[in-house]
Amino acid sequence: MINKANGMISIPSSSANAQSPGLKTYLKTPEGRYKLHYEKTYPSGLLHYSHGKTVTQVTLAHLKEKPAPSTPTASSSSFTASSGVKSAAARWLGAGNGSRALSFVGGNGSSKSASSAGRIGSLGSSSPSNSMTNTNFDGKGTYLIFNVSDSIFISDLNSQDKDPIKSIHFSNSNPVCHAFDQDAKNGHDLLIGLNSGDVYSVSLRQQLQDVGKKLVGAQHYNKDGSVNNSHCTSIAWIPGGDGAFVVAHADGNMYIYEKNKDCAGDSSFPVIKDQTQFSVAHARHSKSNPIARWHVCQGSINSIAFSSDGACLATVGRDGYLRVFDYSKEQLVCGGKSYYGALLCCAWSMDGKYILTGGEDDLVQVWSMEDRKVVAWGEGHNSWVSGVAFDSYWSSPNSDGTGETVMYRFGSVGQDTQLLLWDLEMDEIVVPLRRCPPGGSPTYSSGYPPGGSPTFSTGSQSSHWDNVCPLGTLQPAPSIRDVPKISPLVAHRVHTEPLSGLIFTPESVLTVCRQGHIKVWMRPSGAESQSSNSETVSSSKDKPLVSNTLGSTSHKQ
Repeated sequence: MINKANGMISIPSSSANAQSPGLKTYLKTPEGRYKLHYEKTYPSGLLHYSHGKTVTQVTLAHLKEKPAPSTPTASSSSFTASSGVKSAAARWLGAGNGSRALSFVGGNGSSKSASSAGRIGSLGSSSPSNSMTNTNFDGKGTYLIFNVSDSIFISDLNSQDKDPIKSIHFSNSNPVCHAFDQDAKNGHDLLIGLNSGDVYSVSLRQQLQDVGKKLVGAQHYNKDGSVNNSHCTSIAWIPGGDGAFVVAHADGNMYIYEKNKDCAGDSSFPVIKDQTQFSVAHARHSKSNPIARWHVCQGSINSIAFSSDGACLATVGRDGYLRVFDYSKEQLVCGGKSYYGALLCCAWSMDGKYILTGGEDDLVQVWSMEDRKVVAWGEGHNSWVSGVAFDSYWSSPNSDGTGETVMYRFGSVGQDTQLLLWDLEMDEIVVPLRRCPPGGSPTYSSGYPPGGSPTFSTGSQSSHWDNVCPLGTLQPAPSIRDVPKISPLVAHRVHTEPLSGLIFTPESVLTVCRQGHIKVWMRPSGAESQSSNSETVSSSKDKPLVSNTLGSTSHKQ
């Protein structure tokens, strides 16, 4: 039964992914309704006993045109590429894939000639990986790559089919993180990190061509933990890094690899003398892979993210600190501590001016790279914040005429099963924080502290806000009284299970829960947006975006 007054829907639970009573099928925002379009999940009955021991993450991957036939694809040693970041793949989603007829079961625009039973059979096939391939399969389209238990699943984003089109099984370990490079020139464009510490790079197109459920043509790094035997926690291609990538581990170390290098050389690094200090060590030999080790912190690095230009690398960890590094200089730029507990996730704005973090204090922190400190706290979650992202496709209703962003839209998800959307107008938040010291103007420090080592800020908590923080400084947790608070624009319970991530695309917002269920929420149509904007924009201008306490929202359940 559907209650039209509040959009609530209650239907029988006929599958593990069925819409549960009390969950809404739309998200109401000032620009209109985001409607639940379809869902993606894993095939029932194909999961290992370890289901639930790992958290599902999702990566958006766009495959471009198939390379020319002369391009080598069989040998993993022949692949070279220039790199991008997985978040950039969303830019290519604008063109739908429905017009293409591809000869692959469930592929983008496929003809549905194969039965559902045949598709599931191919997922569970035990045939050798080289027994059946479709080398003519173009693969052009947009895909969702997500891990559940001991498997990687690949779904066609533009198909309403709930089940994946491909399954890759790992026999000895569980995949926990992955990243896609849409700008790879040839070959390997997908990275997969395991909880054993092992890392693989593969060609996504080659995996889709193969009907087996094992990796094909893979390059193996850190085999059997030869370099580091702690869990992989996060993985990322280096933008413009010519095939280089970074792997973060649960012991506080990051390693930089080059995908076109073999791993046969000496991969040992010096013993870390001081576990509390940031340090960088380079490989002893030019043929070694990894080529460098960064010791970032004690305890786990939970997430890493590059700015869109690749200049800066942000990390968040078990110790509760955000750290931002100048990647090329291998130096700490700034950072600071959460209000409480570990930080779990981070994300950059497309212009590189702001960083979002979320963690165990239930807060969404907004960091300014210009001021090198927290400029706002978002209060609205009732449990740990597990995913944050800026919506780079959302258009601000107001503009200052200079072309610069004056308002940002971002989203967050948490273990409270909620998706929160936020609007951030920087004039309302940043300007009041830039207070001048008595008798003068704010001082802007330049250069790193003597010796180049990071230092921890001292002094009163309130003085944290008086000036731009010096370079190379890790700030303590600020007083809750000193940080402006923002309230969510909307808050909706969108899954029955705790959420683990979200992705914005030009047409939709994707949410994923820890158990491997993905929902695709379509953005408001143009006509609906115009109608909604005419009714809500004028009133939203009068609504304060900054408050001292969490404001209630009529959209929150």
